[in-house]
Amino acid sequence: MEDNIYIIVAQTGTNVAKAIKFFTKKPYNHVSVSGDIELSKMYSFCRTYRYVPLPATFNEEIIGEGTLGLFSNIPCEIYQIHVSHEQKKHFENLIKNFYTFRNSYSYNILGLFAIYLNISWNRKSHFLCSQFVAHVFSEIGINLEKNPCLYTPEDFRHLSDAQLIYKGELNDWQRYNKRKYFQYSGNSSYTLN
Repeated sequence: MEDNIYIIVAQTGTNVAKAIKFFTKKPYNHVSVSGDIELSKMYSFCRTYRYVPLPATFNEEIIGEGTLGLFSNIPCEIYQIHVSHEQKKHFENLIKNFYTFRNSYSYNILGLFAIYLNISWNRKSHFLCSQFVAHVFSEIGINLEKNPCLYTPEDFRHLSDAQLIYKGELNDWQRYNKRKYFQYSGNSSYTLN
């Protein structure tokens, strides 16, 4: 039996996000993962409080709330990745574990520099958003092309098993998806009417 996990790469618009975009020259600087197509709950390593970048740790993200509620325009791409039923259950258990022990984790600030310098450095209980998603994928058996600690949001746009299903504004995804105003296009992605 086949199931799906969803990858959300986005440009949030915070000052930190703008600084990262300046250095990376990439369109997106944040990545989250979700177990449902509605994206009712997304998971990532990000700021805990809406207006300040630190502290940051494992957090549940909800479209229109927290940092995602600060901006009316959040460009994003959403990818679907097929997984087995067992992989999906393992994913759900990992998320529960991260949630239960979220106070044991920290944002990997030093990892920003390590990735920039292409240094593979695994720090126990420290993750960037991209390292967290790569770690989860590695744990559930999704093949990765490099060490999870070297993953960036850009890398998730190029996963061989990931299918682009939406490109647009993040706030529109949930509104249109709930109302079923999608029209399937011939290029295997959804477009808004």
